[in-house]
Amino acid sequence: MTDFKHIAYYQNGSILAIIFNRPEAMNALSPELIEELLEALTTAASDKEVQAIIVTGAGEAWSAGLDLKAMKKGMEEGTYNLTKVNEAGLAIIHLIQTMPKPVVAAVNGHCYTGAMELMMAFDCIIASEEAMIGDTHAKWGILPGWGMTQRLSQLVGPIKARELSFTCEPISGKEAARIGLVNKAVPLEILDETVGTFVRKILQNSQQTIAAMKGLYYQGEQGTLREGLKLEQAVDTTITDRIDFYKDFEKNK
Repeated sequence: MTDFKHIAYYQNGSILAIIFNRPEAMNALSPELIEELLEALTTAASDKEVQAIIVTGAGEAWSAGLDLKAMKKGMEEGTYNLTKVNEAGLAIIHLIQTMPKPVVAAVNGHCYTGAMELMMAFDCIIASEEAMIGDTHAKWGILPGWGMTQRLSQLVGPIKARELSFTCEPISGKEAARIGLVNKAVPLEILDETVGTFVRKILQNSQQTIAAMKGLYYQGEQGTLREGLKLEQAVDTTITDRIDFYKDFEKNK
């Protein structure tokens, strides 16, 4: 992988950890960080040695959201524009949702606005109890463009989603788990251990089956239940990483 300035990464066996690495700016999503994240995820998606990806943040934040100061500076200098940054963000979200590998967010701290939109695209989310998660688009007079108004209501229900977006009040990781915004919340000191154990449990199972099911979940969320059921019945995937089961299955058909 490229040597990055705004993210860090390390690989432990088949698990790749990507870390937002701008702690002095609460890991705000600068245009450069967004580009590096897209490159890292693109490389990991096609790397056969990587079977699962964890994304977390350095310091006290997962990410404070889009870096408005860096964005303004880039626009003034002509190096970035809002359309380019929005497209890169959407490309990251699409990649997370469509790559045939589990991608898990380990939300260690503050997670706001654009970062929250990004977080909701992950396959699974484990947060620290102390993390603060919130949608502050309305606080800054900015309309969301990475799926906030659609994914948030799918996860927590429309009434709760409107409350979170209209009041701009953040909630703790513990409360986020209670309302179904994240899978679970644990004390910060055991977050990394918990996420590692969680991902290893996933990797004990058929990765080909998980990849196929991930695709079905994603496609099903885009349409109606009837359409999703048709997709599930029509899928044609050969599973070879549980060979003994399939030998027995074919024998008894």
